[in-house]
Amino acid sequence: MIDTAGQTLAVQKVRSVRAVGTRAVLAELSGTQDVLALQALLVEHPLPGQLDVLAAAETVLVTADSPVSARRIAARLLQLDLTAPAHREGELVVIDTVYDGEDLAEVGELTGLGTDGVIAAHTGQIWTVAFAGFAPGFGYMVGENQVLEVPRRSSPRTAVPAGSVALAGNYSAVYPRRSPGGWQLIGRTGATMWDLDREQPALAAPGHQVQYRAVRDIVTLAPEQQAQIPAPELRSGLRVVAPGLQSLIQDLGRYGHSGLGVSAAGALDRASLRRANRLVGNAPSAAAVETVAGGLTVQAVGDQVLAVAGAPSELTIESRSDAGFDAGSDFDDADEAGSGPSWRTVPMATPFALLDGETLSIGAPESGFRSYLAVRGGVDTAPVLGSRSTDTMSGIGPAPLATGQLLAAGGEAESGVVGHPELQPEYPGTGVTVLDVVPGPRADWFDQGALDSFTAQDWEVKPQSNRVGMRLQGTPLQRTRQGELASEGTVAGALQVPPEGLPVLFLADHPITGGYPVIAVVVDSQLDRAGQVPIGGKIRFRWAESTLTGNATPQPVTPEEEASY
Repeated sequence: MIDTAGQTLAVQKVRSVRAVGTRAVLAELSGTQDVLALQALLVEHPLPGQLDVLAAAETVLVTADSPVSARRIAARLLQLDLTAPAHREGELVVIDTVYDGEDLAEVGELTGLGTDGVIAAHTGQIWTVAFAGFAPGFGYMVGENQVLEVPRRSSPRTAVPAGSVALAGNYSAVYPRRSPGGWQLIGRTGATMWDLDREQPALAAPGHQVQYRAVRDIVTLAPEQQAQIPAPELRSGLRVVAPGLQSLIQDLGRYGHSGLGVSAAGALDRASLRRANRLVGNAPSAAAVETVAGGLTVQAVGDQVLAVAGAPSELTIESRSDAGFDAGSDFDDADEAGSGPSWRTVPMATPFALLDGETLSIGAPESGFRSYLAVRGGVDTAPVLGSRSTDTMSGIGPAPLATGQLLAAGGEAESGVVGHPELQPEYPGTGVTVLDVVPGPRADWFDQGALDSFTAQDWEVKPQSNRVGMRLQGTPLQRTRQGELASEGTVAGALQVPPEGLPVLFLADHPITGGYPVIAVVVDSQLDRAGQVPIGGKIRFRWAESTLTGNATPQPVTPEEEASY
C-alpha cells in the first residue's frame, strides 16, 4: 500500500481468529487503531451471515447466524486489509467524583502513589472512551499515561453500586447501575451514565473525552416532574395476584445492539417460550411471562386463552361459583352446587381458557427451574430497542412483575386457532445435568490437567446464580498463564474462569465483554437446558464430539462453502 507521499505502508491484517462457541469468532488485532478500523469496516460492509460486531481492547467479536457462517466469516477476516478509522470528534464530559471507594487505599499501595496520589493521577489527565461494553453506559476509558494500571480483583463482587468509579488494567469506567463486577472501586458519582430518554443514551460514548473532577459530595438534580397521565383501563389481560420469586416479561431478545453495551437478554429457555406461544396461536417471538420456581398467580380480566410450558408444575385454576368449566377438566366435587369457589387443574403444554375473574396458580416445579406463561395476543408492553424483554443486568425493559400489576393482552396472535397439546422434553432436576461444550477462545490458558478437571467433576449451581450467570462450586481450576486478559467480547454459554478458579456460566443477561479467560462455551442448542438447571443442581461438562479439547481455532472453509459465499 502506498500513501499520499509515495511511501510504502505495511498492510494491517487480523493477527488471528479464535472460535467463541459455534456461532461467533474473535478476531485478534495489534492495537486499538486496528480494532476500530475493523469494526468500522464490518459495520459499513457486513459479511454474509454477520449478525453483530463488538469491539474491545484488542479484539473484535463477530456473531453469525449459523456455525457455517461463522466459519466463513473466520476465513474472510484473515484476508481483510484494514484502513484507518474515521476521525471522531472528542466531546468533553466532566464527571464529578467523590473519592471514597472501598479499594482506594489498595490501589494506592498497588501503584505506589498513595491515596492522594491516585486521586491526583485520576483527575489530572484526560480519559478517552475507546469502546463500550459490559453493560449499557459502561465506557472503557483510556488515560494519557499508565500510572494507574492495576489488576482486577481476584474474585468479582456480586453487586457493585451504581455510580461507582473504578479502575482495571489501563482503563477507568463508571458503573451505570448496580451490577456484578471485578474492577477496583476508587470513588462514586451521581452522573447518569445511561438514559434511554436522551437522544444519546450513553453520557460517555466511544470517542468522547472525560475529565474527572474531585468533589466533597455528590450533587444530583431532581428529576423534572412530569404530568401524571392516568393509565387506560385494562379491558383484556391478566392481573398479577402474586408474582412469585421472580417473574419477568421476556421474548426472544434484542440483538444487534452490542455496540451500545446492550446484551440480547430474552427467554433463557427459548424453546419453551416458543412452545407456549405456539399453543395459544401467537407469533414465536411474542412476549410472555418467565417465572422461577413457581408461586406466580394471575387473574383473568376478560376471558383469556393461556398456555404454560417449561418446568413441569401443577397448574390450578380457582373459579367463581358461576363460572363455566372446560370439558374434561378435574374440579372439586364439593363445589359442584355453586356454593363457593371451585378448583380445577389443567395440564402443562396445553392451551386452556381462563375466564373473566378466574385465577391461575403455578406450583413449584417437579423438575427444571423456569416456566413460561403465554396469553393469546402476547403481553402488550412498550418495546425498548425492538424488544419487550427484561434485561436484569442493564435494567432495560419492563420491571419485574409486582402484586396488583395489570398485563394487557396485545394483538400478536398470528393464528385463528390454538395449537394441539405438545410433549415436553425432560427437564433437569437436582441430579447431574450433562452439557456439551466446545473449547473457549482462551482454553490455552489452561493445561491438560485443568481441562481434564473441568470435565471430570460435577459442578454445583450456587445460590448467587441468576439470569446474568450461573456461579459454580467445585474444585478450582488452575491457570497456566498469569496476569490480566484484555477485556473482550463474549457470548451466552461462555464459561469464564476468574483467578479463584471457579467458573461462571454466562446466561442471556451476561455482560457483553469480560476480562477473565473463557475455558469453554456451551453449544447453542443446549443453552435452553442450561437455563433450566435449578439452584443446587449439578452440571457435568462434556466436550462435543466434533471438537478437540486442544483446538480453539475455527476450522478452514471448504472449497464448496467458499464457492457459495
